[in-house]
Formats: sequence, C-alpha cells, structure tokens
Amino acid sequence: MILGVVRTIRVVQMGRAFYEARRAKIKMVPTKTSKIRCRRGFSLVSIMIATVILLVALIGTSNFRYYSMMDAQKAAAKITAARIGLMLCENWRGIGGVETYDPATSLGSVLTITPSTGPDKPVDFTLLGSYTITLNGANYYITLSWKDVSTGLRALNIVVAWAQREQRTSSLNDADKSFKLTTYAL
Repeated sequence: MILGVVRTIRVVQMGRAFYEARRAKIKMVPTKTSKIRCRRGFSLVSIMIATVILLVALIGTSNFRYYSMMDAQKAAAKITAARIGLMLCENWRGIGGVETYDPATSLGSVLTITPSTGPDKPVDFTLLGSYTITLNGANYYITLSWKDVSTGLRALNIVVAWAQREQRTSSLNDADKSFKLTTYAL
C-alpha cells in the first residue's frame, strides 16, 4: 500500500509521459537540440594571464632584493670608511697630534696598512703621509695632513677615499667616494 502511494506521488511529480517512458525503458530526447557545455577548470588564457602576473611579481621582488643588497654593501663600505677615518683621527689625536705619526706602526697589528699615494690633501695643510688600508677585500685610500692653527692647537685632517662602484680590490683612480675628517689636538 505504501508503495502504491509513493509511485503515485512520483507519477504526479515527473509527469505521465516521462513515467511511461521510464517504465518502458525508453530514453527521452530533450526537445531542444542545443548542446549543453560544461565548463570546468581553467582556460589556457586564464592560466597564461596568471603566469604572467606571477612572473612580473617574482621579477619585481628579485630586483628589489638585488638593489637592497647593493645598497647594503654601499652603506657597509661607507660605514667602514668612516670607522677607519675616525680610528686614525682618534689614534693620532691621542698621541698629541705629533708630525711623526705613522699609522702603520701604531695600528699595523690591527689593520693592513701600506704607504702609497692617496687623495689630495687640503691646500693649507702639511702632508704627513698617504696610505692604503685593505679591509674585507676593499681598499681605502687615506691621506693624513696637519696644520698649526695657533700656539698649542693643531688641526689634524684625514681624507678617506674608496671605490663605491666596485667592491673588490681597486686603485686610487677607481675611488669615486671620499670624505674629510678634521679634529683638533692640544
């Protein structure tokens, strides 16, 4: 009895013709003859666009990392040059700013210092010496000079030059960055 009720409900729901066709095991053909297309997945164009976007982001990120690394190396070279100049200046001032100061004897155990040609000294200063300091594979060119400002007061000048473009051993002609540091000794 329950089965009869269920069948009656199905007949009402599906329609009489469909029910008859199903009982006779006949396939129904849809009245519209248009193809039904199923779109699943991604098209080749959308995959190519996504690939191009990812490549542009990857190239941009790698360029950013490269230039950040280069800027960090330039900053490290500048900081090293400043520390060398400050160390020489303080060492020279610590011994009274004598005109016989030789950084190779004072700091030769800590740094690799060799006498060589260096950057130009200021016009009104007396040249003490020019040196090359090699540290971490880079050359820093130093010129030491002094001037008596007044009785008992001496100005000590240090010019430091280095090659910013090349982070390898270079010559004074390659030096494209420099700064001057002046201090006074009593």
